[in-house]
Amino acid sequence: QVQLVESGGGLVQPGGSLRLSCTAARSRLGSYTVGWFRKAPGKEREGVACASSNIGTTWYSDSVKGRFSISRDNDKNTVYLQMNSLKPEDTAVYYCATCGYFSRSIVVTPPFDSWGQGTQVAVSS
Repeated sequence: QVQLVESGGGLVQPGGSLRLSCTAARSRLGSYTVGWFRKAPGKEREGVACASSNIGTTWYSDSVKGRFSISRDNDKNTVYLQMNSLKPEDTAVYYCATCGYFSRSIVVTPPFDSWGQGTQVAVSS
């Protein structure tokens, strides 16, 4: 069981940037492929970025490609999501989870157990 904690969200104007952080209290994230998902009101949860344990392979959804960048510092046991050129449609609660890439989509994979509280990102002028 891997329990992840997200932080770094906030309110930002369109075109702005934020960096989200994901850490685990009792697991070593360096052992897992970890990524970011988001849930906007009225929409299904969407996988937006996923990175292999050594950051050798990354995947991005088409909606964020070229604007978001996933990175990780295994020594700090943290996975980051750098979000640039933010748009109002990026407004959502962002979550991290163990992930994979299947049928051209980023999906959750074991040992994911349950969603954390997430971190709210709001993009508005």
